[in-house]
Amino acid sequence: MARVSQEHLDARRRQILDGAALCFARNGFHATSMQDVLKEVDLSAGAVYRYFSGKEELIGAIVAEVLGSVREAFEEAVRQSPPPPPDELVASVLGRTLAARESLVVDGRPAFPRLVVQVWTETLRNDELALILREGYGSVRAAWGRIVEGYQQAGMMRADVTPDHVARTMIACVLGFIAQQSLFGPAPVEVLRDGLRALTSMRDVDTAAGGSQLG
Repeated sequence: MARVSQEHLDARRRQILDGAALCFARNGFHATSMQDVLKEVDLSAGAVYRYFSGKEELIGAIVAEVLGSVREAFEEAVRQSPPPPPDELVASVLGRTLAARESLVVDGRPAFPRLVVQVWTETLRNDELALILREGYGSVRAAWGRIVEGYQQAGMMRADVTPDHVARTMIACVLGFIAQQSLFGPAPVEVLRDGLRALTSMRDVDTAAGGSQLG
């Protein structure tokens, strides 16, 4: 029997994950059955169960993959000195995350934002998924904290703010932007980039007034 290549195995795994993601985004986790996933990917039960034991493992793999790629992108930024500015970094990472899944569409709209909201909902009642999400969030938050320290060391950001506070705020901005897309429709990442750029360019009122008086 011919040996199946790793490339073939990876492609089949990708096919299953993408098909499951579409099903979960379209109908929600609980309303989706494994039969729905089999129909979506047009594979036999044996072919799918070779990779995943069921819905819980599928959604866990989807979440872990997304968080892993996001964490790697931010850890890459940590190694730069100084790291890219927040607006550019957020736009780059989020843009890559969305672009990697741009082929997944439900009702003519990107499926990924809807999938994210479905994952949040399932996390409230699924302890295993909650653990995966909590660990992923923790790693991304830690990477953001190190990025903020890089900003502070380079004199790009005030040093009297706790890095973790900035990390939580940046993550909140991204999650809120994704939630907006799920509720109100797609928007280019440039919207978030430009908004962050404008906010981070604001000067302290007292400082600006003092400079004006000196002039």
